Formats: sequence, structure tokens, C-alpha cells
Amino acid sequence: MNRINLFRTKKVLSTPSRITPATLDSVSWGKTNFDKTASTVAFAAVLIVCSIAVGCSSDKPVSTNNQPVMTQPTPPAVNTPTSAPATPELQAAAKPVHKKIVHKAPVNATYADKTSGVSFQYPRKYSLKTGDAAEEVISSDPAAMSFVQPGGVAIAAVAVPETVYPKSDLASAFFDVSVNKALTAEQCGEFAGGKPAVPADTAAPAAVPPSKLMIGDMELQSSETLASNGSRQEAAKYFHGFANGACYEFALKVATGVETDEGGKHVDREEVFQRLEKILATVKINPVTAPEVAASAPVTSTASAPATPAQ
Repeated sequence: MNRINLFRTKKVLSTPSRITPATLDSVSWGKTNFDKTASTVAFAAVLIVCSIAVGCSSDKPVSTNNQPVMTQPTPPAVNTPTSAPATPELQAAAKPVHKKIVHKAPVNATYADKTSGVSFQYPRKYSLKTGDAAEEVISSDPAAMSFVQPGGVAIAAVAVPETVYPKSDLASAFFDVSVNKALTAEQCGEFAGGKPAVPADTAAPAAVPPSKLMIGDMELQSSETLASNGSRQEAAKYFHGFANGACYEFALKVATGVETDEGGKHVDREEVFQRLEKILATVKINPVTAPEVAASAPVTSTASAPATPAQ
């Protein structure tokens, strides 16, 4: 309808001689309608452009918050001389933890006598007697020293404690060392046999012929005795060795048959001897150097003869 009015206006304008007020009114109306039509067309064009713009933008992918965010890894920090010092907590954690070391006492103890040169090892839980205490232990035993001549001196004695064989008929068990400097090498190879000092009501020990025993490089002569007194039995093994100009005696003695209130069980005597023989196996006789006595000889000074004058 707007287009019809527009053509009418052009038709009226082509014949200016016939212009009438009604025609002027039509031209004015057409002009008004043209202005309105142009505005409408322009507005429609703007709407079309906006629609096209919105449509194009809708074709693009819309990003959503559900997509994972890609982050680049952070490179590890490199320690440089200008880096800040570590905190005390980190330094304390870096220090190695020192474990407390518990030093346990050795199972065996060592006895060494510089005067006689004798040394041996024995279990630490056993009882060691030396000097006068050892002399008392050895002399109180019915089967004392087995030297063929008097002059023996006790050096040391190791006793097996009763706690090793609780509630048993073990009376005593010990290893002792004696030395006799009055014997020769030949006499050292002999034993007292059935003549030890024993009570009158005790049967004399029966001696076993001597035999030899090697302990390292040391050769020992050995002999055994067995004495009985009722239910009590005293078994002894003697070993003689000659060194440092003296005769050394090593005795292993086991007494059984003691009566207890608990009615103790009988102990295996050979098993007790094996314990004492382990001590004997560690025996060493080290060389002993006698103290040197410096002889004080008078010093005589001889005057030199006067020189004869040269002729």
C-alpha cells in the first residue's frame, strides 16, 4: 500500500499543470508515507543484520565450565647459592638418626698370671679364685695335688656354680692350676697315684695309667683317679706339663652324690667334665723371663804408661 502511494506521487508530479489541492495533499501524504516507509525499511534492515549476527555467533562453539582446565607443570625449584637457608626443622630431619649401640659383655673372661705365665679362658658366670683363696679351695678337696714331690703352689681355681645344675646331686666341680718348681721334667711326667691326702674312712683313689694330651703345641701327661665314700664319688683328671723350668698341673674335679632336701636328680659326670675340658683347651703357658741381676764388678782403672820421649 505504501508503494501505491509512492507511484501516485510520481504520476502527479509528472503533470504539473493539473496539480490540485487534493494532489498536493496526496503528495504530502506520500512523502509522509515515504518517510515512514524508509524508517520501517531501515529498522527492518537493522533487525535482519542483528539476526544474521546472532545466527553467526550461535554457530560458534560455546565454551562451558565443564571442560578441564589445562595447566602446565611447574618446573622443580633449583637450589642456587642465593636460595634461602633451610629451616631448622628441615635441617633436623636431614640429620641421620644415631642408634644407641649396646655393648654386651663377652661370654668368656680371660685369666692371665704374669708370674707363672699361665693364661686361660672361662665362662664369666663361673667363680674364679686366685692366690690364698685358690689355695684354700684346692687344699680342702680330698683329692688334692698329684705331684710326686711336695712343693706345689696353687695359682687359680674356677668353680662351676650350683645354679648351672639346680636340684641335682652335684657336690662340687672346679678347674684348678698349680705349679711345682722343685720337680724336674722327668718327675713332672709322674703322678702321685693312690697317695693323695684323703680321710681315713675314704677309699684311696684308683689311678689310671698316664697318657698324653696335646693342647696346641703343648704336650701334657694325663692321669685319672676315682675315689668313693658311700654315695659320694670324687672323680679327678690331672694334666702335667713342664715349662719355664717348673711343673704345671691342671686338675679337673667333679664330686657327686650329695643329698638334698628336694631329692636331687643324678648329674651326668661326663657332661660336667666336658665343661671343664673346654677351659683346659684354652690354656697357654707363656715364657717367663727371670729378672736379671746385674753383677757389680769393681771397676779398676789402669794408668797409661808414660810415653818415652822420641829419640
